Amino acid sequence: MELMSNLADGFAVAFTWQNLALALMGCFLGTIMGALPGLGPSNGVAILIPLAFTLGLGATPSLILLTSVYYGAMYGGRISSILLNIPGDEPAMMTCLDGYPMAQQGRAGEALALSGIASFVGAFFATCGLVLLAPQLVKVALLFGPAEYFALFALAFATLGGISSTNQAKSAFAAALGLGLAMIGVDTQTGVPRFTFGEVHLYDGIDFLVAIVGLFALSEVFIFLEHRGTDRDISTKPKMEIGRIVPSWSLIRSCIPTMGRTTVLGFIAGVLPGAGASLGSFISYSMEKRLVDRDGTFGKGDPRGVAAPEAGNNAAAGGALVPMLALGVPGSGTTAVLLAVLLALNITPGPLLFTQNPDVVWGLIAALFIGNFMLLAMNIPMVGLFTRVLLVPPRILMPIVAMISFVGIYGISGSSFDLMVMVGFGILGWGLRKLDVPLVPVILGTLLGNEMEVNFRRAVNIADGDYSVLISSPLTILLWTVAAVGFVLPILVGGLVRRRMRMARDAKGGVRD
Repeated sequence: MELMSNLADGFAVAFTWQNLALALMGCFLGTIMGALPGLGPSNGVAILIPLAFTLGLGATPSLILLTSVYYGAMYGGRISSILLNIPGDEPAMMTCLDGYPMAQQGRAGEALALSGIASFVGAFFATCGLVLLAPQLVKVALLFGPAEYFALFALAFATLGGISSTNQAKSAFAAALGLGLAMIGVDTQTGVPRFTFGEVHLYDGIDFLVAIVGLFALSEVFIFLEHRGTDRDISTKPKMEIGRIVPSWSLIRSCIPTMGRTTVLGFIAGVLPGAGASLGSFISYSMEKRLVDRDGTFGKGDPRGVAAPEAGNNAAAGGALVPMLALGVPGSGTTAVLLAVLLALNITPGPLLFTQNPDVVWGLIAALFIGNFMLLAMNIPMVGLFTRVLLVPPRILMPIVAMISFVGIYGISGSSFDLMVMVGFGILGWGLRKLDVPLVPVILGTLLGNEMEVNFRRAVNIADGDYSVLISSPLTILLWTVAAVGFVLPILVGGLVRRRMRMARDAKGGVRD
């Protein structure tokens, strides 16, 4: 009963003209950013963070806008996958396998509409799972002390690369770099400046919003400048005809069991640390192929091969919000960016979020339900409009990204020093991407580094300097064990998973990226 009362209060918060307008704008912009290859949900949210702060939005409206962008980008990634055989983001890679063959058969409209319905089913029921599971996790998290939180943060770093990580050493290096950046500033316990080199502007540490916009948004601009005039410009590539937009009821009905099974799989993958939407999409497609592909139609334009990965990756996107809101530990790269937004708004995610800021968390959850219906209504009749976005050349898009970044960050801080730091992070992000070093662990280290240090010091001080306190309780031992397994598992089986994903993508002559 209390759950329904909280949800009703959340809908009262979400059903204001401002929040409804922000949800609609976020869904629209997110779908566009998801459709553009190379941007994806992480970059989409990072690009619009300055806009949210420049508009002077409060905590709830800001989160409604940015999570709507997140959900919208997950919907939008399927558009270029189906029409161009180029995934809009990594989780949409598996959609290419049957979506593009359907488009070649003149059924692009059906594929786009069916994938939109599957995305709705996955995201809607994942949001229901968020409502049911997050409060239960909060009850468990209230048992956590400083040692447990330190182990939990270590678990987040150990597993963020995911089971399909290409190189755990690079993920570990990126996390260490992020933790090092978090050490910059005045030590809160001793008052001693660390790594400031006499620069007064660094006494407060690195602003993680500046770091995020630089690493994600500006690095994308630098990547474009490096590849200008090459095949990264997809606006000249041939587009498929849309054809019939509304699929038949018999087609939808045949895919309902597929959507149900893959929604459950995707949600579990999203909740588990390090799995995420990419693995959720891959597992959903692989399992469904083994269960129902008796005639060998998967990879040749089978509608179930479109519904499975879309329901799976959108359910995983909702599932990733569970640990972020309940524990303060992001379940994916995009939720790491959303975590930064919460911290910038002086809201600490975790167990106390549901008691100290119930209007924020329940208003956000209610807005996700509303946003899902907006996205469903938007992605079927307006699919022709979204496909035209693919005609926008990057030489027009990237200056807009740069303008939003500079104007937004200056509007937040009013500091030209922050602009220089942002450019520095943009160059750093460009270099790391060239070296195939993941950016998300850098952000996570910058975000959680101070909290990790505080909990470490607090645990050791409580135990009078006895470091064994870090492994003294059954809960800490469990967390350290999961962290060790999560770090070692990709080394042992990651290669096999990557090979299978690559073989699946290449089954129809390869997916272009």
